Amino acid sequence: MKLTAHVFVSLDGVMQGPGGPDEDPGGGFDRGGWLVPYVDGDFGRIVDGWFEQADEILLGRSTYEMMQAYWPRVTDPGDKVAAALNGLPKHVVSTTLTEPAWRNTAGVISSGVPEAVAALKERPGRELQVHGSRRLLHTLHDAGLIDEYRLLVCPVVLGFGKRLFAEGAAVSAYTLVHSEATGTGLVYQVLRPAPFGTGDIEVEEGREAVRLPE
Repeated sequence: MKLTAHVFVSLDGVMQGPGGPDEDPGGGFDRGGWLVPYVDGDFGRIVDGWFEQADEILLGRSTYEMMQAYWPRVTDPGDKVAAALNGLPKHVVSTTLTEPAWRNTAGVISSGVPEAVAALKERPGRELQVHGSRRLLHTLHDAGLIDEYRLLVCPVVLGFGKRLFAEGAAVSAYTLVHSEATGTGLVYQVLRPAPFGTGDIEVEEGREAVRLPE
């Protein structure tokens, strides 16, 4: 399976508490719900499209517990997100959760996360999807396991909060394979890993010239 990461993120890289004031107040974060004013039909179409491609779900414990408290209550058979989250096999990464109660939870990964996730990727299927799960994403990013990032970038600056990429994250580069703007100004980006490189800008005969290492 392809491992895909799905994140709502601010312009300054914060992914904490997009859905509501009480979603994740950790660290004194009091700006939760910043995504909600930008939710529209385009947003729904994009997110529904994500879940239509999922065969299994992978979550960190905090995101798992937050979603477990909400999504089983959504019983509308036409809700594609609820149908996927409640019906697909789910894996949760945790050292403290021993008896997950959410229906169709396939298991708990308590150690050797990169190795366990690499093994999941070897299973047949389309996509193993991560949603939110900041600390898990840090681990998977540094291990080079994420095949595709799908980011909905919100036109807000939050100033502080839990960020998608931590200080000291593995150096990476990406190819933009799709982008679009929603009617409310969210920018949707689909990114795949690419070789990282550097270069220099020089002046030759009065003009700027880009120089890349050979």
